[in-house]
Amino acid sequence: MKITKISPAVKTEGRYNVFLDEQYSFSLYESQLVKLGLKKGQEISEEQLQELKSESDFGKNYVRAVDLISRRLRSEREIRDYAFRKQWLPENTEKVIKRLYKFNFLDDEKFAKAFVASRSNRDFSAKKMKVELIKKGIRSDLIEMVLEENTEFDEIESLKKLIKKKRTHYSDKRKLIAYLVGKGFNYGDIMKELKEEE
Repeated sequence: MKITKISPAVKTEGRYNVFLDEQYSFSLYESQLVKLGLKKGQEISEEQLQELKSESDFGKNYVRAVDLISRRLRSEREIRDYAFRKQWLPENTEKVIKRLYKFNFLDDEKFAKAFVASRSNRDFSAKKMKVELIKKGIRSDLIEMVLEENTEFDEIESLKKLIKKKRTHYSDKRKLIAYLVGKGFNYGDIMKELKEEE
């Protein structure tokens, strides 16, 4: 097979379509094209073609991962889960993760700190934050450290705000208590705050 044409992709800026024997075969980012030294007229074996297609997928996967992180920080687990759902090749997932770490786009500690900070002034209990962070693949020791370091988070204040916000929604005090316990707040703290509000 021979590369008969390399042309800019219409939909994705910086990406180039590669044609083999006059047929579209795969696309690569400009940096990949330069790194691989591909040019018109070059002969490509079947084995090379599979490697190039894998490189093409890697480029798409990496750009997608960076796009996700640019919208909000992500944990490594979130990227792995996304890769699994989108059926990325396992070797490409590993390459993407490795490159994200290399350029400091992935950092579970930074992610956990941002997660806690963004929920510090909302109606979150420490327990609920821990559960959410564990689901996102953050280690328990790291969660404890981040919660201890965050001076903005005050669980009692969060509880008071939530009681104030939800009190009118629940005519039955037991249902309000059940709701607050379900949000991860301590039963003793709930009873104390409700008593103070009366």
